[in-house]
Amino acid sequence: MNNINYDIIPSILDNDFYKFTMQHAVIKLFPYAKAKYQFINRGKHQFPEGFATHLRKAIDAMAKLKLTHSEKEFLRTNCPYLDPTYLDFLQGYRYDPSEIVIEQNGSELTVKIEGFWYRTILWEVTVMALICELYYITTGQKRQANELVEQTTKEKIEKYNELGITIAEFGTRRRHSIDVHDVVVKTLKQYGSKSFIGTSNVYLAMKHNTKPIGTHAHEWFMFHAAKYGYKMANHMGLENWTEVYRGDLGIALTDTYTTEVFFQQFDKKFAKLFDGVRHDSGDTLEFADKTIAHYKKLGINPMSKTIIFSDGLDNEKVERIVNHCRGKIGMSFGIGTDFTNDVGLERMNIVLKMTEALPENGYWTGVVKLSDEPKKHTGTPNDIDLAIKLLHIN
Repeated sequence: MNNINYDIIPSILDNDFYKFTMQHAVIKLFPYAKAKYQFINRGKHQFPEGFATHLRKAIDAMAKLKLTHSEKEFLRTNCPYLDPTYLDFLQGYRYDPSEIVIEQNGSELTVKIEGFWYRTILWEVTVMALICELYYITTGQKRQANELVEQTTKEKIEKYNELGITIAEFGTRRRHSIDVHDVVVKTLKQYGSKSFIGTSNVYLAMKHNTKPIGTHAHEWFMFHAAKYGYKMANHMGLENWTEVYRGDLGIALTDTYTTEVFFQQFDKKFAKLFDGVRHDSGDTLEFADKTIAHYKKLGINPMSKTIIFSDGLDNEKVERIVNHCRGKIGMSFGIGTDFTNDVGLERMNIVLKMTEALPENGYWTGVVKLSDEPKKHTGTPNDIDLAIKLLHIN
């Protein structure tokens, strides 16, 4: 294991686009806020001896990353809603590895992140990508060759071409490796002219001349609960998003406190302002029906809106959704692990979530995510119970 190259993350833009769009908004609205994050090993993966040391070295290596002139120009040209002051900030930003504490006890791995939210917000996706790549390296698992990865990806995108739908690649966080990810995006661009519209990975979007895709994540609404309370979290999260982006980046994430609660506050104003919603947990077809009914109730034609489906998708699931939704509402698909970690090995099931937030003039507050899939709830049992009670969730 002594020959591991720890420069695994090739660019400061090797991250999901919504991390940058949220960072931009956090700097504008909450520059004094702090956050804590923690690694959750959902798949109970057994980490080999010394894994924490390897992860530490790879994270330390990220301190050298910085935004290049050409990367800044790419953002300036393709993302006009990002302020020039933010692009200057990002040019001066450096990862600070001291914000991360890593421990290993036997095969159990603990990763905790703490610091100003505007700084720590960039760690989540990259740390998960590092954990995945290093896990496969340190356990000595051999993946399929690039030719087979390319062939599999080509077959998948050709099926999506035939379905006549749009597809984005969302697989940074649980990819097998940056090399596999690169092959996948290159192949999607080459063979997906009818359906492939971009990737959530900004570095690969720039490298392969495609669009960076994303808006916001659960942590946006989780922080708003710490600042404004559970009952106001969705409302204030949406309000603040529109305040910053003025109609750009208009896809709203629905399931931070269950979709049922979200739609109670997704009134006519928000429903008209936002281009659509993203589905990330729970039954897809049930969600589609609820969304269509909600738009109709507000007097809005569902065909003028879009659902982005992004929860554990593969070709079979996508086809089922298309058959159910076609002609009823606009739709697009964000496919992650099925693209970037389909290499003949067990896929990792890990997350890294915000656990506490400290709003300015506030105090450390535990945050929760109440997914439409109860097994995906995150937060302490007490905080989860309190949120369920306050939001009247059955």
